[in-house]
Amino acid sequence: MTTHTGSCLCGAISYELEQDAVVTAMHCHCLDCQKSTGSGKATIIAIPESSLKFKGTLKYYSVIGTDGATVERGFCENCGSPVMSAVVGVEGWETIKLIKAGSLDDSSWVTVNANIWKSSARHWDTAREELPTFERNFQN
Repeated sequence: MTTHTGSCLCGAISYELEQDAVVTAMHCHCLDCQKSTGSGKATIIAIPESSLKFKGTLKYYSVIGTDGATVERGFCENCGSPVMSAVVGVEGWETIKLIKAGSLDDSSWVTVNANIWKSSARHWDTAREELPTFERNFQN
C-alpha cells in the first residue's frame, strides 16, 4: 500500500491518504471552485473517507452548489488553505472526500482523468480537451 502525505500551508492540518484507494482525479471548473481556490479550477482527488487520516481540525464553509447539493469546503482556519471538500446528500458520494491536489506534499503520481463543469471554464484556464469532459457534473 502506497501512502502520500499533504498539509495546509502552515502545517496545522496534515493528512495521509492511500493511493490505491483513489477513485478518480479531476479538474472542476465550476464557479464555486473558482471562487474557493482563486483560480480557474480546483484539481481534486476523490477518495473514500476510510482511506484518509487527518491531524488537526478543518474549518468548514458550506454552500449549495449549482446542481442543488450541499458542498462542504474544509480549510485551515489559521492560513486559509483549502484542503478538502465533500458533497452532501448525493447518492454514491456519502463516504467520498475530495482532496485538493495542491495540498499534497508530492503530487507527481496524480493522473487527472476528467474535466467537469466545462460550461463555466474560463477562457484563460480552459478544460483540457484530451480528457473526458462534461459540461456540468458527471451525470449531466
